[in-house]
Order: sequence, then C-alpha cells, then structure tokens
Amino acid sequence: MQKFKLISIIIPIYNEEKTVKKVLEKLIKIKFPLKKEIICIDDGSIDNSADIINNFINKNKEEKIYYFYKRNQGKGSAVRLGLKKSKGDILAIQDADLEYEPEDLKKMIQLILKGNAKAVYGSRYLSEKGHLKENDTITFRIHKIGNNLLSFLTTILYLQNITDMETCYKMFTREVYKKIHLYLNDFGIEAEITAKIRKLGYRIKEVPINYFSRDFREGKKITWKDGLKALFYLIKFRFFDK
Repeated sequence: MQKFKLISIIIPIYNEEKTVKKVLEKLIKIKFPLKKEIICIDDGSIDNSADIINNFINKNKEEKIYYFYKRNQGKGSAVRLGLKKSKGDILAIQDADLEYEPEDLKKMIQLILKGNAKAVYGSRYLSEKGHLKENDTITFRIHKIGNNLLSFLTTILYLQNITDMETCYKMFTREVYKKIHLYLNDFGIEAEITAKIRKLGYRIKEVPINYFSRDFREGKKITWKDGLKALFYLIKFRFFDK
C-alpha cells in the first residue's frame, strides 16, 4: 500500500473576507493521520481577503499555510495554480465560503488511505444535510434541477453513477493529478476534473457531506450560465481531451 505523507488543501478565493478566516481556523484544527499544507490562491480579490489571510498566516507561523495572489481569471485558474504549487501526495479542494464543513475531509481521506479509492467526492445529495438550501425558492429549484441534470449526464457519459458532479469537495492522489492535465479557467473545472478522471478509468467514490448553502445576496457566484458551460464541457471531454 502506498505511503502517504502530506495532504495539500487548495483554497480558491475571490472576495471572501467574511468567511475565509473561519475556514482557515477550521482547517488548522483538523487532525489528519498525515501532515497537511494549506494553499490559498487569491483570484484577484478586491475586498480585504488578502489582509485577512496574511494576518492569519503571521499569527499561525507554525502551520504550513501559503498565500498566492493572481489576477482574476476564474475558479478553474485558481484551482490549477493551487494544484501546481502543491507538494502533497493527496490533493483536496476547499472553497472559502463556508458552504462545506472541513471536518468532512477526514471521511474522504480515509478511503484513500485505506486503498479503497484514488479519487473521492463529497456528495451533498447523499446526506440529509447535503441538499441545496437557497433561500430563494426559484433559485433552489433551478439549482437542484441543474445539478441533477449534470450528475445524470455524467452517469450516462462516463459509465458511473455520480450523485454530485458539481461538488466542490474533490480529493484525489497525486498519481491521478499528474494524468488529468487540466486547462479550464472557469467553473467548468468541476466538469473537467470529473470527465478526465473517469476517462482514465479511475472510479470516483462518494461520501455524504454536510452542506450549508448561501444565496446570491450572501455572495454565491455560480449561475445558470455556469451550468450550461458544465453541460457543454461534459459532452466535449467525453470525446476530446482539450
């Protein structure tokens, strides 16, 4: 069985001054059975995110937390830079908006450490606390229908039942990362990661996670347009690599 020594947690950040400190506080408290590093990729924030992160790093110098600022290009660009900067044997993606509970990463990593998977997703739909809960009923219905459609299409195209393709919580080994060759800059990165992992023949394991959705008034950024792009990318990557 492969010996894993380090997990890299990549946090793409764009204008998350209200929540990023809390996310970092939660992450440093997690006790993994291996060492961890936290890589913050600021995708051109124009609020106080940078100051908050740097102050947090200065007050927690014993932790391996790294901060990189880049011009705004999209979540995919931030994720790709974070993965490139990472040194871990296991790689995980953590959004900075507190919609996901960092403690759930411990459940996900166990499947990899035990040799049961090389790619693990945290599914919002496998848990009673995992469903979308936007305050706006119409938005809730649109998002739920969109997520279900994308997951269904993933299942059909890539021959594996996936309940939550669009989940932020994606975790995989460096072996997988080295083979998937990502290039998208926007939210389409979620579809790209899934498509390329499956095309390589890796099965994606899913575990139930907690999910505390916010709405657009609270800073939610993904829209129906991103859903259409994801639909396009799922079909495209089934037949082309780029």
